[in-house]
Amino acid sequence: MLNNPISKVDIERYREDGFVFPIPVLSSAQALEYRKHYETLEARVSHQQELSACLTNNAHFVIPMLNKLVRHRAILDAVESVLGPDLMVWSTTFWVKEAHSKGHVTWHQDLHYWGLSEDDEVTAWIAITPATTENGCMRFVPGTHHRRVAHGDTFAPANMLSRGQAIAVDVDETQGVDVELGAGQMSLHHGQLFHASGPNRSNDRRIGLAIRYIKPSMRQVVGQRDYAWLVRGKDAYRHFESPPIPTTDLDPVAVEHHRAMHNAQLDVFYKGVDEDKRPRRL
Repeated sequence: MLNNPISKVDIERYREDGFVFPIPVLSSAQALEYRKHYETLEARVSHQQELSACLTNNAHFVIPMLNKLVRHRAILDAVESVLGPDLMVWSTTFWVKEAHSKGHVTWHQDLHYWGLSEDDEVTAWIAITPATTENGCMRFVPGTHHRRVAHGDTFAPANMLSRGQAIAVDVDETQGVDVELGAGQMSLHHGQLFHASGPNRSNDRRIGLAIRYIKPSMRQVVGQRDYAWLVRGKDAYRHFESPPIPTTDLDPVAVEHHRAMHNAQLDVFYKGVDEDKRPRRL
């Protein structure tokens, strides 16, 4: 039986609007422990490009503490309410906005450039620090998850997205909802939902962890290979490779698997982009 942190009303709101928040997952003290652990590792690898990359995207492949978090019961119970009993974690990203920085995210739809076959995806966004309008919390436009729209690439330096991608149709900013979260709370949003975020104008970093969950029936249709872990239920399809679960932080074997995964995702995210605009493969 699910110990569900969201109600039936929340689930219906998710289906109608494409998102729901706030949802309790961690205490503020637990969130602080995740921040301390992350920042300790961040300082440790600050001069090592590959290991630094491990901490930005798919850190759950190389950090046991995060591997446990993507399997947290409260998160999985909420996601199961939307996607059903069979769940895989496809990717994670730490979104870090430094204090008084210009980094921002333009309006976009994630599934537009992930190369996945279906739209059965839910992103759980965990606030490791509080997320506020001042420090650049996410903004959602309700009901925009029912269809995909055209996007263009900007490659703007302050845009935190891989290609600086932006929706190529008008977005009614007045409909945007600020997704303010306390440390340890999360939001859920659909991968086709219009979402964006502004710069951090506060005196502290804003840190959030996005965890993307999919159904096992989905598959990669743009790249040659892809990776995911089954975290609940059954996988009757075997569309994804599953690396070993990490036992120590930044274990060399886990880092090697992370390199393969990182390069495979680059091939998907930057398909059709000139080589001089792609980041270097690890």
